[in-house]
Amino acid sequence: MIVLSFIGLIILGYLIGSIPVGFILGKLVRGIDIREHGSGNIGMTNVMRILGVKAGVFVFFADIAKGAAAVALAWAILAYSPNMVVWGQVAGGAAAIVGHSWPIYIGFKGGRGIATGFGAVLVLSWPVGLIAFIVFLLVVGLSRYVSLGSILGALTMLLAMIPFVVLDVWSFGHFAYIVFGLVVVPIVIFRHRDNIRRLLSGTESKIGSSRTVQ
Repeated sequence: MIVLSFIGLIILGYLIGSIPVGFILGKLVRGIDIREHGSGNIGMTNVMRILGVKAGVFVFFADIAKGAAAVALAWAILAYSPNMVVWGQVAGGAAAIVGHSWPIYIGFKGGRGIATGFGAVLVLSWPVGLIAFIVFLLVVGLSRYVSLGSILGALTMLLAMIPFVVLDVWSFGHFAYIVFGLVVVPIVIFRHRDNIRRLLSGTESKIGSSRTVQ
């Protein structure tokens, strides 16, 4: 029963994460495939550049909701086994990030998983999510690189999880959360590999720049 429940959580999490909100919005608003414009990403930053600020903000919150929903499903599906709920949350949240990054609905070409991951972390441990988001905002504000803020925000999430788990801070710590970070952070870094190359070469575009590549 437990195995079937986890398989169901992973499948549902992946399918929820795969919902390509940015792609759908591009079709509805402009009749375009957002992946053929700008950075080719379906996430907030590229949507904001191509479709406008309001569309970007909508995609941001919709992608957050995907991650949060995938994690929250564990409460319902594993209600009969409370001790396994946390692991179910981690499985569903990680699957949603994989789905957002490689969505089955549009040929496995998706986003970078940041907003969806943020939504998952907010449900798992909102203080850690808040810390990571603050780091993201500070880095973006100082450097104007969204990609750098995203990468460092993800790394902060993993590093912040460790003391929360070890010290059991406010009961927001569980070893499963560290496993979540160890699975998710490499995905985020891998999805940002092109951005990392451009950051190292000094060709990455900044917020407000005229370049179209994210």
